Amino acid sequence: MIEAHIHILPGIDDGSDSVETSQKMMEILRQQGVDRIIATPHFYAHREKDVETFLAKRDAAFDALGRPDNMRLGAEVRIEQGVSLLPGIEKLAFEGSDLILMEFPYAKFAPWMIEEVYNLADNHGLTPILAHVHRYFDFFTDDQINRVLAMSGVIFQANNEYLETRIEKKMIKGLLKDGYPLIFGSDAHNLDSRRPNWDRLVKKTKSVYIEEAMELLRKHLD
Repeated sequence: MIEAHIHILPGIDDGSDSVETSQKMMEILRQQGVDRIIATPHFYAHREKDVETFLAKRDAAFDALGRPDNMRLGAEVRIEQGVSLLPGIEKLAFEGSDLILMEFPYAKFAPWMIEEVYNLADNHGLTPILAHVHRYFDFFTDDQINRVLAMSGVIFQANNEYLETRIEKKMIKGLLKDGYPLIFGSDAHNLDSRRPNWDRLVKKTKSVYIEEAMELLRKHLD
């Protein structure tokens, strides 16, 4: 399996706090059947000096971890006004692929959010992955969520814990049944409250859906 959303690099964001924690997270992933990892630290344009500064911090964290052979680098890019125009933003795509993980802000929906995703895709030839689409019910109306789900040329990502609430489970099960392009990820940050949880996904989700998600990822990564 491929982990495509995880905050496993040490000391770069609100994820792993140390090399030791990162190594333990990697071991848990291995035990759960994950053999490829895309590290996706948060990128908030309003907090960073520029993309290159972020990349330097990411590389330093990767170096501290020993640059594991089964890990590639990416980012989780917050959708902000103008983010698609940032110099070098395309460098935050998953290494060796056209995939870029993006998350909507936890704020009221605005049309510019969708425009930023499309602009990034069109300007740089990237395929956006929209992170944890089941999390936005508190901020978006049903109609606005449907507008997001109607976006073309994007891949949707569900966190493995989508099974924990009835409304999120219903949404993701519906997307799977209807054949939406969808992948999974633990979005793990630590060893306790937000630990790697592929064991839960494997136990509660049909294997055919997991394999379809992995095949979709492999088409872009290999």
